[in-house]
Amino acid sequence: MNNNFEKAGELKDLLNLREKKNLCSLACFSQTAQRRHTEKFTENEYRQSFSADSDRILNSLAFTRYIDKTQVFSLINNDHLTHRVIHVQLVSRIARTIGRYLGLNEDLIEAASLGHDIGHTPFGHDGERFLSNLTHEHGAGYFHHNVQSIQFLDKIEKNGKGWNLSLQTLDAILCHNGEAHSTKLVPKKDRSFHQFDLIMETMRKKKTCDEISMTMEGCVVRMADTISYIGRDFEDAIRLGLVKREDIPDTCKLILGKTNGTIVFNLVTDLISNSLDQPFIGFSKNVSVALKKLKAFNYQYIYKNPVIKNHLSSIKDIFSFLFEKYLTDLEKENEQSIIFVDFLNGMAPAYRENHSNPEIVRDYISGMTDSYLIRQAPEHLKPDSVENV
Repeated sequence: MNNNFEKAGELKDLLNLREKKNLCSLACFSQTAQRRHTEKFTENEYRQSFSADSDRILNSLAFTRYIDKTQVFSLINNDHLTHRVIHVQLVSRIARTIGRYLGLNEDLIEAASLGHDIGHTPFGHDGERFLSNLTHEHGAGYFHHNVQSIQFLDKIEKNGKGWNLSLQTLDAILCHNGEAHSTKLVPKKDRSFHQFDLIMETMRKKKTCDEISMTMEGCVVRMADTISYIGRDFEDAIRLGLVKREDIPDTCKLILGKTNGTIVFNLVTDLISNSLDQPFIGFSKNVSVALKKLKAFNYQYIYKNPVIKNHLSSIKDIFSFLFEKYLTDLEKENEQSIIFVDFLNGMAPAYRENHSNPEIVRDYISGMTDSYLIRQAPEHLKPDSVENV
């Protein structure tokens, strides 16, 4: 055996010792990582567990599809608008910065950040809402993109084998919820795979869900999700002429600032200062109030703005059309259908055996990019892109 591989275990031991020396007692140490299935090659593995998780997520097919998935603004021809692939990198960067100052595990933070939106549908939260209505109507439960992220990484990737990611990484991905407002997050410690699976099952039955991560790192990722989009979406909206910089509420302007860079800096600084040496991740009261107000402003003037919703008038019809089409193809065993050719072909038999037809359609459609979804639509439903709103 190559001497380099013989020393791999020793290198990992050194990294584990470094963690014990440098990380705080509340951190999630790499040696505590749990996987569903034992992996025989780990004795020659120089990477620590959460570092390996990051590599697996980066090499997943679902991660590649981030490149063409909507963050907020769809069907607008503007190359400077944020897409999902940029968002997850921003979350990773912001969360790792917070984690470094708090003495937490940056590898776990990176893995969860990169994977947290893997399960997002095409066309962002609008697509998520469209698909959730369809899955619920067909007895497949409600659709939540965080639950679907686990579905891809654990049940679909690698032809149905999954990546065998650690429980801590999966938990942080499942429990991210940047849309919910939280002043303080206290980890729900010592969760098992059995408990994790029960939470997944329960979440599919709920229209809304809000679980808290088992680790401090997972709580950091959840907070960083909000920090990464709140000011960035505001800047995009200014670029499109939906709002003006002076429109930002005075309280937000005074406490957080009125540019994305200032908003991120102030939120990160406050979160670190307020969470240092504490068993929670949280903002100070005045910053939390300002953040909640800014989020309400964004929802009213950006996310629910009818000007940008007009461009999605046909997207709901495409979701409905494709869902029914693929469901019929599965029921009729039409193996010439694209859902067989592009999705089920090569998939492990256990996947088909353990999933209903509506669940299979859910998995296929949710994995599509924006442009792929449109390419599958009949001509009369295909929307036009616009130069500006």
